[in-house]
Amino acid sequence: MPEFPCDSVGLVAPQTAHFDDPLALACGKTLPAYDLVYETYGTLNAEGTNAVLICHALSGHHHAAGYHAADEHKPGWWDAHIGPGKSIDTNRFFVVSLNNLGGCHGSTGPVSENPDTGRQWGPDFPMVTVGDWVHSQARLADRLGIERFAAVIGGSLGGMQALQWALTYPERIANAVVIAATPKLSAQNIAFNEVARQAIRSDPDFHNGWYDEHGTVPRRGLKLARMVGHITYLSEDAMGSKFGRDLRSEDLNFGYDVEFQVESYLRHQGDTFSSSFDANTYLLMTKALDYFDPAAVHGGVLARAVAPAECPFLVVSFTSDWRFPPSRSRELANALIRAGKSVSYVNIDSPHGHDAFLLPEPRYQSVFGAFMSRAARELGLEEHA
Repeated sequence: MPEFPCDSVGLVAPQTAHFDDPLALACGKTLPAYDLVYETYGTLNAEGTNAVLICHALSGHHHAAGYHAADEHKPGWWDAHIGPGKSIDTNRFFVVSLNNLGGCHGSTGPVSENPDTGRQWGPDFPMVTVGDWVHSQARLADRLGIERFAAVIGGSLGGMQALQWALTYPERIANAVVIAATPKLSAQNIAFNEVARQAIRSDPDFHNGWYDEHGTVPRRGLKLARMVGHITYLSEDAMGSKFGRDLRSEDLNFGYDVEFQVESYLRHQGDTFSSSFDANTYLLMTKALDYFDPAAVHGGVLARAVAPAECPFLVVSFTSDWRFPPSRSRELANALIRAGKSVSYVNIDSPHGHDAFLLPEPRYQSVFGAFMSRAARELGLEEHA
């Protein structure tokens, strides 16, 4: 048997749920059928009351914890927080993590076959919203026998989904954890997303989204999009302490090749991402970010928008996150308070920028773990081996 850390969920395998019931989307189109790829960790109790849903961010997927192979060295993207004795304790909770519609890691999306044409969906895949994802997640919960989640949890774009869950299905969620997120994007954030999209769309290999049929991949565009995005995920202090103005060699070369370590890092991130992520999916995900604004139909008054919520909230921000700064999390917390909701808010001191929500910061883990422990006690969830 392979040996994994004692607080790991160990070997895990993705599963696929197929749905033949058409899904009406906010854009006015309908998906006739679709697949959702997901993973589970822990055990669903007999009452079905201990389930936790993990919602992923822009480039995330279903593999949130554990390992897919005995010789795999890198665990799931949120392994620091999911497992026995961790904040999301799999000795108490049954954890569900999925790849959203429009994704490129197994769920139906632009790389899937369009049943009407027999070719890839490509750019014809319909626009999806956070609300659409929540509806599809509720159907997955039905399939798994989960009437009500003990908690819905997410960071960044995942936090928006957790908030939407509390507004769309208030009776089906006992707790919501919204981490490093915002109730709507600022103009600056939309601008960053548009630069990323234009980098992809202007790549000669993009072919208006039909690059697969041309045997190409818009790697240059994807690389630039990821480089721009990655800059916004890190803080100035984090970049400074990690790279400073360090050169790769002792002397300046007075040219445009890589000279500074930070240039090398960004190019590496871009190269890695462009070989593993679909360009049409990236366009879809950033648009879903842009469109999210639950207060829009309430005259811009967020307190009215959150009125349907019934569950307690934990809202977490990070001091150095300038992509979704603490002020946006406070805006959400204040709106929840004005609406008479139960909310705990904490701003974690961290130098790691937006990416801090992925990392094992001690105070973050302490607050997160305490909230989840309280949730388990109030739901009467016993620890099991």
